[in-house]
Amino acid sequence: MIHQPTILLTENFQLHSSLPKLMAESLLFSFAESLIGKLATAAVQEASLALGVHSELKQMKATMALIKGVLLDAEKKNPQSSALNEWLTQIKRVFSDAEDIVDDFECEALRKHVVNTYGSCSRKVRRFFSSSNPVVYGLRMAHHIQDINTRLTKLSTQLSMFGLQIIDHDTRVVHVREMTHSHVNPSHVTGREHDKNEIVNLLMQDGDRQSLSVISIAGMGGLGKTTLAKLVFNDRNIDECFQLKMWVCVSNDFELKNVLIKILNSAPNPTRENFNNFETEQLQNLLRNRLEGKKFLLVLDDVWSEDPARWHELKEIIDVDVEGSKVLLTTRSHAVAAIMHTKSSNLYLLGCLSEEDSLSLFVKFAFDDGEEKKHPELLEIGKEIVGKCGGLPLAVKTVGSSLFSMFDKKEWESIRDNEIWNLKQNEEGILPALKLSYDQLPSYLKPCFASFSLCPQNTIIICSQISTMWEALGFLPPPKESESMVDVANHLVYELWSRSFLSDYFDLGADSTFTLHDLMYDLVVHIAKGEFERINLRNQKFPENAQHLVFMENNLHGQAFPHTGLKSVYLSQGMNNEAFLIKLVSRCKYLRILGLYSSEIESLPYSIGKLKHLRHLNLQFSKKLRRLPDSVCKLQNLQTLDLLGCVELQKLPKGMRNLISLRNLYITTKQVDFSEKDIAVLTTLENLNISYCDNLESLFNGIQLSTLKKLALVGCESLKSVPFHAIRNVNVLAISNCDQLELSMGVGSQIPDSRLKYVVLKDLPQLVTLPRWIQGSANSLQSLLILGCINLKELPDWLPTLIYLKSLGICECPNLVSLPDNMHQLTNLERLEMTACPELWKRFKPGVGQDWYKISHIKRVYNAQEEEDEEDEE
Repeated sequence: MIHQPTILLTENFQLHSSLPKLMAESLLFSFAESLIGKLATAAVQEASLALGVHSELKQMKATMALIKGVLLDAEKKNPQSSALNEWLTQIKRVFSDAEDIVDDFECEALRKHVVNTYGSCSRKVRRFFSSSNPVVYGLRMAHHIQDINTRLTKLSTQLSMFGLQIIDHDTRVVHVREMTHSHVNPSHVTGREHDKNEIVNLLMQDGDRQSLSVISIAGMGGLGKTTLAKLVFNDRNIDECFQLKMWVCVSNDFELKNVLIKILNSAPNPTRENFNNFETEQLQNLLRNRLEGKKFLLVLDDVWSEDPARWHELKEIIDVDVEGSKVLLTTRSHAVAAIMHTKSSNLYLLGCLSEEDSLSLFVKFAFDDGEEKKHPELLEIGKEIVGKCGGLPLAVKTVGSSLFSMFDKKEWESIRDNEIWNLKQNEEGILPALKLSYDQLPSYLKPCFASFSLCPQNTIIICSQISTMWEALGFLPPPKESESMVDVANHLVYELWSRSFLSDYFDLGADSTFTLHDLMYDLVVHIAKGEFERINLRNQKFPENAQHLVFMENNLHGQAFPHTGLKSVYLSQGMNNEAFLIKLVSRCKYLRILGLYSSEIESLPYSIGKLKHLRHLNLQFSKKLRRLPDSVCKLQNLQTLDLLGCVELQKLPKGMRNLISLRNLYITTKQVDFSEKDIAVLTTLENLNISYCDNLESLFNGIQLSTLKKLALVGCESLKSVPFHAIRNVNVLAISNCDQLELSMGVGSQIPDSRLKYVVLKDLPQLVTLPRWIQGSANSLQSLLILGCINLKELPDWLPTLIYLKSLGICECPNLVSLPDNMHQLTNLERLEMTACPELWKRFKPGVGQDWYKISHIKRVYNAQEEEDEEDEE
């Protein structure tokens, strides 16, 4: 049965032709601006004077400024000229080489600082940081600078060939919307009510007793298939019809074991089992037991695999002969829908939005409420722009967002008349509307967006994790007073979300999470091509100018080696080729990031200490790693050292005090304690995560960590004490699976002032009520999350004094049956979650609970069975 036959591809979106190939060059202006700023820093100025190259660097800066002035115009022209493309490629190369020289000066300044601080009392330190002869070093640097100036001068003389205009400042600014509750959980769904009702009716129809019923929502990317499926999944009629609902994002991974794990994880899991280590036979038995006798709805979102054998394998397992059970899937492929066809199956072809609905959606994103009435001329131009979007919600929303709070008629006309609309959607699925919106981004946001191409598709991205990469690559502006680098990154993430480049954005106060829509991921891979690349068995060629590589496969034997100018390298999980690693370290001396996540190596080469430009070293979950060479402590530029999950690591290397730039430290070791030489001397440390240190009994005795902003203590089974005074400046605190820890932290009746904004207490059986020190953050705490604390019996009467609290989450706390009476005093509380707390939910369930009136002022109250209100177009 086929519903709503619709022509899904309009004239603008035929799958051929191609957008201009040179995408990475659009990142050049931001790079040039950052580099010119570095040339003006005190460290570079001092080094240039000391080495006698001050006038040469001054000339370099002037020529760069001249070239930078035309880069925005070159970017605007979307160059297709091979000569201009080649010129921009040469600019990129010389700027990259210049950045390495500038960073070298900064490295030298940091080295001298360490030697001057510790070397006077230690010959070992002087030898440890010995450098080449200063005269030789100066001559070498002077030679490099002369070479760069020669190349820059040659390139600057070619400017007149291309007729480029000088534009000194990027006038594209992001007009950020006011943060409101509706924007935290947006529900901008237009024109899909009829579709939702049709599919709900299909799901509620009696199924065939002999076969599992499948309803397929099919349509091209950007139509809103996932949004529609969410609307259906969250419909009250569906809640009443099905005993069990499960949601799984399948995407490209239809490997049976992985799909079974995803389904089990989406079903209620009262014992909180971890299914990752189970075999397929165990998984299928567990799933069939969960489904037995239950009428269920399983949503398989974003299915790509057209292999019928994979679907039949899964169908055999989930078809447990329960009448009325249904599978709802979304897919871009009609072939997928045909493969999953059964006797009682339905194919629902999702059509484009009508012109009226498209305009209504556009207005929501281009104007504040009612503002369009003040600008009738812009609205007329908007109608023409909407007509070019072909009825695709994602295209309409993104272009509308790019015009938000822009009232210059010429700006709107330039969008309407842009030549990119004449290009047809290329074979990679890049929509002209999305590329056009990307072109409108301010230059400082473009490299941040491009870097998402290094992230796996269909994953939740955490801002605090991406911020360490942005910082290492120099994408972040300096923080303002009292700001952390994560705060800076959060601002940029929010700006990207406000322009509809990100989906499922959620503000956690001190952090945020988000995802990328499939078409946005396609776009980001396309625009980053040549700069950020993922290398696998199908794509083994190293692009000549790529600076950031992710190796997707572990088979590195016999691979051609990448060029030496790489800035970041991420090696695949399970990497055990030490010869490749040694060669990489010796050749790529300008690396800023080295990722060895879940590697099989037992030790790092001593030569790692020569990567003096390295900012980020990730060894997370390298479970065979036993030692780190002391030479790691020669990396004075290192900002992030991630040793989380390195369960065989015996101890931290000697000389940690020399890591004078370290901001983020994640530790798993077998140490019994951390001496003052290990952590207390790290005067720049902002983020400390101590996890699975099973031998650790006490922490921070006599130590004051004044710079620390974020602390996580996870799975430290022997940890008994942490003095609160050591962490009173912390903004974010997470404590999980530390069964022996005294949670009072030495705080008695007197409540200390603290600056906590975000607190997580997870899997702490000793927690019966909240510790008093939380009350000390009454003027700062915004998010409180309590998970798996099975003996928690009450929340204290002082909880309503936390007047700035915005989000309160209580999950899997079965003995908690009530909330304090004065919850109405929490006037800023916008989000209250009560999951797996049956008695608590019963009493406070919206509209029907006996105590609902106590919390009825809270904008969003929900449990895990309710779908999140965040609705982003698929």
